[in-house]
Amino acid sequence: MIKDKALEDIFLAQKPHFSDNTDFMASLTKRLDSVEYIKQHQEATIRRYKMAMVLVFVVGIISGAATIAFVLSTPLDTPLFTFKVQTGFLLWLTKNSRWITVTALSMVMTVGIFSIISNTLDILKMRVKLATI
Repeated sequence: MIKDKALEDIFLAQKPHFSDNTDFMASLTKRLDSVEYIKQHQEATIRRYKMAMVLVFVVGIISGAATIAFVLSTPLDTPLFTFKVQTGFLLWLTKNSRWITVTALSMVMTVGIFSIISNTLDILKMRVKLATI
């Protein structure tokens, strides 16, 4: 590889001059503080998401256990609701009334527990915001 002497001389002759510019340091500090704030905010958001996922998992386990307890405590042969019809969609609805009821109960319990927890967390956030004002 051939060295280009002129190019090398240009690079060696160039001496960067650094000064103690307070404006530059203030700007750099401000930018670094902004980056640190964003990093902390993202970490807090990820922590909240993880806690929400754990909470939803626990709620699912609880509602599933309650639904299974309900299914096991009711008799198998008797439908939960009847329409006194022998054909069509209502007959199918009567035959599958237990599973429809179990599914609806599980969904209502999950949504209810989730909304209670969500409302509680919103109230706690509002208290924290009001305390900082």
